[in-house]
Amino acid sequence: MPDLSQMKRHLDERIKTMPPVRIIVASFFLLIALGTLFLTLPVASASGAFTHPLDALFTATSATCVTGLSVVDTTSHWNVFGQVVILLLIQMGGLGLSTFATGFSLLVHRRLRLREMVLTGEASGGNMPDAASLLKLMLGFTFACELAGAGLLMFRLVPEYGIGGIWPAIFVSISAYCNAGFDILGFIPGNSSLTAFVGDPLVCLTISGLIITGGLGFVVVRDIYQSKFLSPMRHQGRKRLNFHSQICLRATLIILLFSTLGFFLLEYRRTMGNLSLFEKLNAAFFQAVNTRTAGFASVDIAAQDSFTKVLSVALMFIGGCPGSTAGGVKTTTLVVLLVTVLSTLRGQEEAVVLRHRFSHRVVYKSLTVVLLGLAVVFADACALTLLNPQLHFVDLLYESASALGTAGLSASITTRLEPVSRLILCVTMFIGRVGPLSFGLSILMRAKSSPSVLPEGRMLIG
Repeated sequence: MPDLSQMKRHLDERIKTMPPVRIIVASFFLLIALGTLFLTLPVASASGAFTHPLDALFTATSATCVTGLSVVDTTSHWNVFGQVVILLLIQMGGLGLSTFATGFSLLVHRRLRLREMVLTGEASGGNMPDAASLLKLMLGFTFACELAGAGLLMFRLVPEYGIGGIWPAIFVSISAYCNAGFDILGFIPGNSSLTAFVGDPLVCLTISGLIITGGLGFVVVRDIYQSKFLSPMRHQGRKRLNFHSQICLRATLIILLFSTLGFFLLEYRRTMGNLSLFEKLNAAFFQAVNTRTAGFASVDIAAQDSFTKVLSVALMFIGGCPGSTAGGVKTTTLVVLLVTVLSTLRGQEEAVVLRHRFSHRVVYKSLTVVLLGLAVVFADACALTLLNPQLHFVDLLYESASALGTAGLSASITTRLEPVSRLILCVTMFIGRVGPLSFGLSILMRAKSSPSVLPEGRMLIG
């Protein structure tokens, strides 16, 4: 009979020596497995019957990876218990299971051990010495935003649908902040996602605000709070935002402006043809925000022009900011590569922006993330095309980019995919949530070898 205490000690030792990035990847895998188990049970479905394990796996993966793709209707297929399970997966997947575990440890022990500080810093994109304060801000700010968003949505849903509008408001608020894209508004006649609210600024702007805030990253939120609010309260004056925050905010603003203009012009006479000018602007901005990472839709995605879908693929691939609930290769990665290209064209030795230079390590890392992401998206799209020849390649490319960018938008083809294709998307969503680089490191990371001097490889480029 095996010695349980010895097995426990062995497991504890393995966890202590495991790299933080591998623990984070394993925590997402564990969360998906538990979610699949609960969603398969009859107690989670509205019909009281078992849910097919593949459908439960797809839903659990999509919720944990805060994607929003679904093979069953969230409103009609799942009962309240099933929807609560999905919402918990979204919340823990958005912030990270390690964040909640470390938060519980902070609550109990009042201080973090070194291992937990490393995990929090790795999961949130922050520095290890600031892990405890960052963790408190992450949890407090998250719940405050979700509560405020739910309250604003209740102003619209409760007067319209009575007490039955409370739960959908809470669900959508948490889903929006975590950039998940799940909703339970299917009870509204003729509604698909948020098409019933395409002209409603309260609903659209509230959800957009939650998505943008969740997609900025907790490091940026903390910097804004400390520089613009905490310092003036301490009579220290307003401080300048750090370099990372400036890049994230400027990149987010520029991408939102150009994508809003793009959707407005491309879909002016198509999916937004029957809307007023204000409603078109509202729909264009809402779609620009959601396409990058959230997955809600106020227009018919399947009816969009092919060029609009290609624009959407690019936006979903970029995603949000590092250390946030958003997916994609991240805005900072795009900035690093664009600045590097421009600097190279100008004949400069280093990539410089805002009087700061990027190290070669940052450039290499950005290039690796983008190339890995492109490889996954196009490999998926090709595999899906072979498995589903009846569907258009652009729609399948759209689905692949949506999965990797954890955007959750679909050209209404998710339910038409055969089982193997759904499994491929599950893997893609998982890679997209933990990050292509983190996923690769968790598999290939080895102990560091002793340094050695190698000869320089000289070759012509371009």
